[in-house]
Amino acid sequence: MDYETFFRKELDSLRKEGRYRVFADLERLAGRFPRALYHGEGAPREVTVWCSNDYLGMGQHPDVLKAMHEAIDGNGAGAGGTRNIGGTNHYHVLLERELADLHGKEAALLFNSGYMSNWASLSTLASRLPGCVVLTDALNHASMIEGIRHSRAEKLIFAHNDPDDLRRKLATIDPARPKLVAFESVYSMDGDIAPVAEFCDIADAFGAMTYIDEVHAVGLYGPRGGGISEREGLSDRLTLIEGTLAKSFGVMGGYIAGSAALCDFIRSYASGFIFSSSLPPALAAGALAAIRHLKASSAERERQQDRVGVLRARLDAVGIPHLPNPSHIVPVMVGDAVQCKAISDELLARFDIYVQPINYPTVPRGTERLRITPSPLHSDADIEHLVGALTAIWAKVGLKRAA
Repeated sequence: MDYETFFRKELDSLRKEGRYRVFADLERLAGRFPRALYHGEGAPREVTVWCSNDYLGMGQHPDVLKAMHEAIDGNGAGAGGTRNIGGTNHYHVLLERELADLHGKEAALLFNSGYMSNWASLSTLASRLPGCVVLTDALNHASMIEGIRHSRAEKLIFAHNDPDDLRRKLATIDPARPKLVAFESVYSMDGDIAPVAEFCDIADAFGAMTYIDEVHAVGLYGPRGGGISEREGLSDRLTLIEGTLAKSFGVMGGYIAGSAALCDFIRSYASGFIFSSSLPPALAAGALAAIRHLKASSAERERQQDRVGVLRARLDAVGIPHLPNPSHIVPVMVGDAVQCKAISDELLARFDIYVQPINYPTVPRGTERLRITPSPLHSDADIEHLVGALTAIWAKVGLKRAA
């Protein structure tokens, strides 16, 4: 087989469909978020980033940067090993305590990424619970899907955010079998929010555990940033809460929070945890500072919601179609992969605005979009510039306007 030819043909097919992913070479500017230097053709130039998952700009916060500087000066660069072999730094211990407190749980466990925390936790739970059946929301993240698949446990997919379908499927399972209901709180592409209380009620009725992915909610919702589960007073009803340190907390890593026995069980059996070198102390210190700040300050959350509301109102005023939802995610709908990438390219080339196109398989074909995430640090002028640019491109391309 001519392997190189095969690789090139597969890549060419992605390009023809408009689904080939191009990385924007960005250089973040400390203290100037959402500004960044774009290293494209010609000299580097400043652009405004509108699609960052650093939702609150905490990756640039002085408290976070100070904590990371102190940790690297005091502890050095790496952790030195896996958590079991020399790699448990005191910052890891403090961070896990802070995360357990954030979610009102007995314990927490750190992973190197949110992807790994989902993959390792779900695969370990579902594979080691005898005869476990996993009920998973139809739009769960790839990391959850892969973890469940790797477990080889029986899987039932229930309709997205549909309590009635979840109940129907649970009713078909032998009551004696272990059951795990897995879902997200905020879904990152459509920005919709799960009916968490109803899912908890149904899981309780059938003796099932609940597993909630709060990666797009921690830091952003609840009086202390504990996510949708904290906002709705449901943290105690969820068996396991999973989150990330790489979005609202602005650093890197993932985690789970639950009972002491559950976290210890995953710590002791999850290969993705056991055999991975631990997070560098500076990252743990930065995340610790971010969590402590957001527990005490709601200003960033309130300002972000204000920015989201202003942007949506301006998009409505000019007829740019965006998907309504109750979260901080603003999906501007395009509906065509090639056109979506072309709009993204033009925003960057003509207007110095960076928004990544979102195409299949991240979203279904025909629902391609620009996923915009306003931050507390986007100004009124930034919003007007973005809306003006989208208006000009919509008129040029002849895309349909919203009513």
